[in-house]
Amino acid sequence: MAKKRYALVGIGGRAEFFYGALAGEYRDTCELVAFCDINQTRMDYANRLLEEKYQYHKVPTYLSNEYEEMIGKEKPDYIIVASIDRTHHTYIIKGLELGCDIITEKPMTIDAERCQAIIDAVKRTGREVRVTFNYRYAPINTKIKELIQSGVIGEVFSVHFEWALDIYHGADYFRRWHRDKRNSGGLLVHKSTHHFDLVNFWLDTEPETVYARGGLRFYGRENAENRGMTKFYQRAYGSENAVGDPFALNLTEDPHLAAMYLAAEKEDGYHRDQSVFGDGISIEDTLAVLVTYKNKAILTYSLNAYLPWEGYLVAFNGSKGRIEVTVREKSAINAGKERPEEGVMRGGLQEENTILVMPMFGPPYTVEIEEGKGGHGGGDPLLLRDIFGPPGEDKFNRAASHIDGAKSILTGIAGNISLQTGLPVKVDELVKF
Repeated sequence: MAKKRYALVGIGGRAEFFYGALAGEYRDTCELVAFCDINQTRMDYANRLLEEKYQYHKVPTYLSNEYEEMIGKEKPDYIIVASIDRTHHTYIIKGLELGCDIITEKPMTIDAERCQAIIDAVKRTGREVRVTFNYRYAPINTKIKELIQSGVIGEVFSVHFEWALDIYHGADYFRRWHRDKRNSGGLLVHKSTHHFDLVNFWLDTEPETVYARGGLRFYGRENAENRGMTKFYQRAYGSENAVGDPFALNLTEDPHLAAMYLAAEKEDGYHRDQSVFGDGISIEDTLAVLVTYKNKAILTYSLNAYLPWEGYLVAFNGSKGRIEVTVREKSAINAGKERPEEGVMRGGLQEENTILVMPMFGPPYTVEIEEGKGGHGGGDPLLLRDIFGPPGEDKFNRAASHIDGAKSILTGIAGNISLQTGLPVKVDELVKF
């Protein structure tokens, strides 16, 4: 049986998640055939890791303007898109038109116009787009789906969902390209697409109306000035003002970050270590969203990106009771070291995952959760197995299509429109399926 052929576009912080799996556990059935990126230095470093870390062969490299040439020469069956968010649609659509199926990082894209273009391209080509929603595969999130399907709390009428990003992980979005909303769609699209997808997945529904409020309250130069900060810098590397700043990222302390970003700056000018209290930040760090779903359930959602712990709290209120979920996560800097130490949260809080079921007439009880290993609550290795492993049945239907990808980002896209207008937004008016 011939190996399935994969080409990877975007060789940044998330890329090794995919090429490491292809060169490792799934090398007997899958073949990595090419890298494509705007930066040759970064691709060369990835090839070095393939050889030294995975004992795999180097693969041909193509610059982004050679994308079509890459497909013609290497003939991949699948394109994995892990580039900057605003470019996803370009690689997805052209890949579909040239006969490839697509595996794309979330978010599928960042606005309604690009989302519509992807939907139309799938219809036109008959090819497949899959979105890598790894949180669907985390054992705790699968268990929540199972509980709701079982009817243990009856019909779910409302959900409260609070997501906390800590000052390591949360701050990192304000150092990177994500800080410019034109690149990422802001956290309502780039990050919250995970969370909005989970609600769609858990309740088996889709959003109808979205209203959002929020802004940049903690990060950014103006907020720092208002708090009396006087030492400013635009990037940490080479800046005396960054010395001693707990929010500064020192690229020279981490050989991986230095090789992937610092050494690659000469080609594309991208600075990975920008100040979270500098100029040029156009995304929000404090967000609240109210969503009404087509099954009449409502969601109250909040995200804050500067907290002393990381994780999420979810409560489901139904006709027969309530489910409360608490998840504490390790913080991480993308493509860098984890902080703090394994298994310990900032401030001494231990990782803790709990599901508490409170029947309307009966004593509350906790639900045993299978302990997941790997990133995103144990979802990462299960997602990789589902993508690259042998086909298998999944009673929870966790594989996410372009329709799932669209319905998750449309909540965030509608939220962004609501932030601008101050009005609720009807999701069905944004795209046509």
